[in-house]
Amino acid sequence: MSAIKIGLIREEKVPYDTRTPITPRQARIIKETYSLVNLYCQSSKIRCYSDSEYQNEGVEIVKEINHCDILLGVKEVKIDSLISGKTYLFFSHTIKKQSYNQHLLKKIIEKKIRLIDYECLTNENGIRVIAFGRWAGIVGAYNALWTYGKKYGSYSIKRAFECKDLHELFTELKKVELPPIKILITGNGRVSGGGLEVLNALGIKKVDPEQYLFQQFEHPVYTQIDVDVYTKRKDKAPFSFDHFFQNPDQYKSNFKTFTKATDVLIMAAFWNPKAPRLFSLEEVKDQSFRIRVIADITCDIDGSVPTTIRSTTIEDPVYDYDLQNFMELEAFSDEEQLSVMAIDNLPNELPRDASESFGEQLVEFVLPDLLMGYNQPIIKNAIIAEDGDLTPKFEYLRDYLNGE
Repeated sequence: MSAIKIGLIREEKVPYDTRTPITPRQARIIKETYSLVNLYCQSSKIRCYSDSEYQNEGVEIVKEINHCDILLGVKEVKIDSLISGKTYLFFSHTIKKQSYNQHLLKKIIEKKIRLIDYECLTNENGIRVIAFGRWAGIVGAYNALWTYGKKYGSYSIKRAFECKDLHELFTELKKVELPPIKILITGNGRVSGGGLEVLNALGIKKVDPEQYLFQQFEHPVYTQIDVDVYTKRKDKAPFSFDHFFQNPDQYKSNFKTFTKATDVLIMAAFWNPKAPRLFSLEEVKDQSFRIRVIADITCDIDGSVPTTIRSTTIEDPVYDYDLQNFMELEAFSDEEQLSVMAIDNLPNELPRDASESFGEQLVEFVLPDLLMGYNQPIIKNAIIAEDGDLTPKFEYLRDYLNGE
């Protein structure tokens, strides 16, 4: 087996992301474990770990990574920076036919790049083996609480990115004093799991959906619901997870009752564009629509949450939404309007913690198979493009690739 050159690329997407797929400590472990792997780190002034931290672990810092075989990043690579014929691993945000990355995928095909998307790396049971989901959930739920406090002036806590690490973030939660509001979190995966860590750390009581809907409490409560609760079959047959995932277009929303009981919505569930939205814009006009803070962690623009009309940034995290005229307003302009937090790179608020966790998953579950070749099932099933074309599994992207 010949030597393999792996390069950690510099993140260039704006707004800048400071995360890294491999930390300095993990880079040293890779070098010690795999004698035929040569690891290089492209110099970066914005990465959450400095060049010197990598150098201290014996990693060579380089200006260019053209000589590397495999290139590891986090967010989408700038089109002008793509290197022909290389193998890239990053979150491409193309598998849902995201319009803003259609040209990126087209260029990847033209340059005969092998694209492996982290989001598609799954085990034999179809479960993702690598993700930032937990950290998106943690920061998203924390930001929901920050937004509520800012909106109503009831308490003041640091922004998540101002916290040194997760420990300081949880310490900051001690300042939160909530009235007897109701918080709803959707989903049952890594993202919602991270959100639950925050709600439970705050000591908010969890209640079942029926209690949540029909009982009043003298303290804040939350409930957690999944797709089997907030959707139902159009033909009125019993809900089936297998049937839903195969036929999401045969379902309709069953969420309206929750809009009448919820003060803060934390959207943490994966959404298929063929599935129903949680609610419609017409429903938000109803006086019974109670939600006034939404933390849309999934950040599907004009997706499951129709009031998510754009993503927000760490620097400018919230906008208000006029519930009657369907238009954006300045953040925290009116307590009666809806405040939306829809940051699309939430883990970047705790970049070192998130990178450490992500890198551990990459080293344990992905790297060994990657070094064995691209025909290993976990790798092969995540290859969107190679040899100048889409792979058979992702042929459904053909119309998207052609701009149709």
